[in-house]
Amino acid sequence: MLEQMTLVTVLMTMLLLASPLLHKKMEKKITMAVKTAFFMSLIPTTLTLKTHMQTMNAHLPILDLGTLNMTLMINNYSALFLPIALMVTWSILQFSTWYMTNEPKEKFQKLLLVFLMSMLTLVSSGNLLQLMAGWEGVGIMSFLLINWWSERANANSAALQAIIYNRIGDLGLILVLVTTMSDMGTWNVLPILSMPTKNTLIALGLVLAATGKSAQFFMHMWLPSAMEGPTPVSSLLHSSTMVVAGIYVLAQMHPAMNISYATSSCLYLGTMTSIYAAACATTQNDIKKIIAFSTSSQLGLMMTAIGINQPNLAIFHMITHATFKSTLFLCSGSLIHNSSNEQDIRKANCTMSTLPVTTTLMAVNGLALAGFPFLSGFYSKDAIMEALFSTNNNAWALATTMIATTMTSSYTMRMTIHTTKKFFNGIPTLKQHENNTSQITPLLRLTTASALLGCSLILTTTITPKTVSTPQKLFPLLAIIAGTYLAVQLTTEPKNSQNHTLKFINHLAFYTLLHRTTPTTALSLGYTAATQLTDLTWLEKVIPTEIDKTTQLLSTSISIQQGQMKTYLTLLTLTLMLSLIWFL
Repeated sequence: MLEQMTLVTVLMTMLLLASPLLHKKMEKKITMAVKTAFFMSLIPTTLTLKTHMQTMNAHLPILDLGTLNMTLMINNYSALFLPIALMVTWSILQFSTWYMTNEPKEKFQKLLLVFLMSMLTLVSSGNLLQLMAGWEGVGIMSFLLINWWSERANANSAALQAIIYNRIGDLGLILVLVTTMSDMGTWNVLPILSMPTKNTLIALGLVLAATGKSAQFFMHMWLPSAMEGPTPVSSLLHSSTMVVAGIYVLAQMHPAMNISYATSSCLYLGTMTSIYAAACATTQNDIKKIIAFSTSSQLGLMMTAIGINQPNLAIFHMITHATFKSTLFLCSGSLIHNSSNEQDIRKANCTMSTLPVTTTLMAVNGLALAGFPFLSGFYSKDAIMEALFSTNNNAWALATTMIATTMTSSYTMRMTIHTTKKFFNGIPTLKQHENNTSQITPLLRLTTASALLGCSLILTTTITPKTVSTPQKLFPLLAIIAGTYLAVQLTTEPKNSQNHTLKFINHLAFYTLLHRTTPTTALSLGYTAATQLTDLTWLEKVIPTEIDKTTQLLSTSISIQQGQMKTYLTLLTLTLMLSLIWFL
């Protein structure tokens, strides 16, 4: 009975979200539909947590093709993720009514709603084909939303980067679909996870799919570029929808990855992404790019949790991360919107005095991101650290993650210091204000969740921290202290620094390598081939020059016109003699 009630509630939630798309001029009702769906989603979440039900599965009669049917699956992961995604989207939709004042808000909100529905389809899918539909849905909607200001060349480029890198990840998911159907004869998730077989192609396909979708190392370049879209898009995309889809699928399909080198590759990718993205964030001055690289670093931490066979900790950190990361993006949007669209943190002006609520909430959520004790990030990040402490085989991963955590504290504190100024720095800005309910209420709601969610999940779920010694427990706190000291040093960095490593990281490092150096080299080689091979070799050497040389050679070999009188007289004599002989 409880399972049926839970599944019916989830289905009603999905239908409720689809209802505003059937009507015109439904701007306010879109936000109301998402708000109602959030409260409805608390029912299956509460029932799942209270009764400790592992998995509920229902084959819906909407599409039934024998082995292929529409399946709704709810388990601990999806039940926890549903209300968080809905609450974040509800807050972003409400915030966008203030932020997108001069834009077609109804169209924008409908795109956000379809984006949310695609993610919920992915989360609640019970077969891989349905999961693929949601997977492609979030990719297509991200392309449309990042390219919202399509007249900008940078927005066009960013949208293309997002869709191309995600197509690379899609190849992995297509490989999983082909392999499961050929080897197991089904796309239903439960039979696939219950089979004890170890299939290398399935594991590698899942890792490739997550690498592209969740922007892991060497496929991470599209994530900071996606900042060209509106700030509400960045908030939704980076917190609870597209970028976490890859990690979510890995967690759900983790029993199918019971292969050592698959989890090891996740561990390598996670640690490299975490430390590299954190290093890039420490050198950025654009507030949105700092938060974007922070997202990439936290995704690396989630991938690290997958790599040490702790998918529950990855989902735990994903849920807590969604609240404070979406709030940081919305706070940055409030700062940008009230500062003449200025995104450089060094040019912030009297923000503590003119935007007290925004700056205070940004500081609180920045502390949650850094892992400050008793905020949500503290519980989820420390759980992953303690899991790394429990084995000596991952000492290098632990050291790398600790360095990345220190850098996280550093760039977070640096951003907070610059954006919570009480003084005027001489750079003129627009008049700043906080007099709109749609601007402040979503920030307060998400900050409350960010402060209380971690402790609530620890108390109500089966996620329990491992027992470690007191010095090990204090390591993350020491990382915060070290990062804060480093942040103070970074705020006083010299203006004319000649540090080549700093410049390399500040210019997005591998982004420049793949998106600047490689195309420039290919263009140069193409230009050289065109000029040297086509113009010089073919047009000059083969046709005009060779024809000229051939003509000269023929003229000198068959011609007797050498300018000598003896030769001419001799030829004349021979000609006359031959003519006389001919006539006689």
